[in-house]
Amino acid sequence: MDTDLAYQQALDYLYTFVDYSLTRAFRYSPDKFDLKRMVEFTDFLDRPQETYPVIHVAGTKGKGSVSALCASALGAAGYRVGLYTSPHLQDFAERIQIDGQPIPHADLVELVAEIKPYLEAGTKLTTFEIATALGFLYFARNGASAVVAEVGLGGRLDATNIVTPKVSVITSLSFDHSEFLGDTLAKIAAEKAGIIKPGVPLVVAPQTDEARIVIERIAEECAAPLVKVGRDYLYAPASRSLNNQSFLVWSVSEQPLVDAYIDSGGEQEWEPTRLTIPLLGYHQVENAATAYTALQVARKSGLEVSESSIRKGFADVSWSARFEVLQSRPPVVIDSAHNRDSALKLRLALDDYFPGQPVILVFGASEDKDIDGMFAELMPRVSQVIATRSYHPRAMEPENLAECARRFGKLVKIVPAIEDALEEALRLAGGEAMVLVTGSIFVAAGARDTWYNRGAAVQKGAANAGN
Repeated sequence: MDTDLAYQQALDYLYTFVDYSLTRAFRYSPDKFDLKRMVEFTDFLDRPQETYPVIHVAGTKGKGSVSALCASALGAAGYRVGLYTSPHLQDFAERIQIDGQPIPHADLVELVAEIKPYLEAGTKLTTFEIATALGFLYFARNGASAVVAEVGLGGRLDATNIVTPKVSVITSLSFDHSEFLGDTLAKIAAEKAGIIKPGVPLVVAPQTDEARIVIERIAEECAAPLVKVGRDYLYAPASRSLNNQSFLVWSVSEQPLVDAYIDSGGEQEWEPTRLTIPLLGYHQVENAATAYTALQVARKSGLEVSESSIRKGFADVSWSARFEVLQSRPPVVIDSAHNRDSALKLRLALDDYFPGQPVILVFGASEDKDIDGMFAELMPRVSQVIATRSYHPRAMEPENLAECARRFGKLVKIVPAIEDALEEALRLAGGEAMVLVTGSIFVAAGARDTWYNRGAAVQKGAANAGN
């Protein structure tokens, strides 16, 4: 059978199981998310997740970036690195990677065929749970010597939470999936902190007091050593361009040296660790500092990674659709912001990199998102809105998005197809404004795919014209 057809059939089969990411409403509870199912399934698979060291990453925002940074640094250190993330941008196989390469379609087909008898014997496993187990199995079968696993939803009941990691990480927490995880930051923090394991070190990014108090309490109950970014490891931005940014990071024990470095005007021989990342925006400095701290803690747990490996891995990391500048003139930026806090961070990044430049906003989002909250943060920089629709069952209709945008006093156009919306935004931008595409990872992915298909079509046309 043709591999592409077999791959599509395997995906179709996986999606016959319950996939809550495609469901408009569900109750996040132990009767639907039961780790016992995952334990039994991975027992059947001979517990592949126990055959390699793991860094486990939860959070509301930044967990994907932190995971990618950790994986890239481990790869630079010589590890064969498995990276499990979700959702994907263009291809389901992107969720399961070794050394930056998605699982080959043929391998996924074979693994699905192998586990079919177990699944068809009667199971309540979800699509995400099956994919998680397949990822862990693929990593074990293909010699992964270190794995970075990103939590899907929440933490406490997430399918990835069967691992016992070298270090657990909780990135920035904010309101998202509130109907499932809780309507206060304290409740959300309790769900995310469910990844904390007894005695396993925990690295925590800067948090609001409400979230921090809950995390600290649960860490203490679990006797999990707590390392806090912003207290135990500190950081500061150094320089930035549209290609990358650099920052300084140091341990609290090095603070006297940092003070002397500042007093000398940066002229003394010693300086804090300086790292460069291609990910833009101040929030990515925080994410990178969190990843750096996680790697320092993991090193103490036996996962060796040198400073030079971290430096190289961070500089070479690839993590698309996160304040990704597709073009500089006129600027075209895509971003995966999908809650109010991430929209605020996006606007601050716009102010840093494109101060005062008018913005044509191409926006699409799922109907369960805080649309008004995101608009409240973005609209001070927006001159016109193009309401579009992502290719996702939970996507809000453009007409409803337009109604929300008009309440902010903005001129709105409705262009349902992302391809057409991007072209219209470019037309409206002319040479004066910039184009920003955001609202969900699905809209960002659609715009990114459109952009590169558009470029390929232009190149093909030019080649044909020259023949």
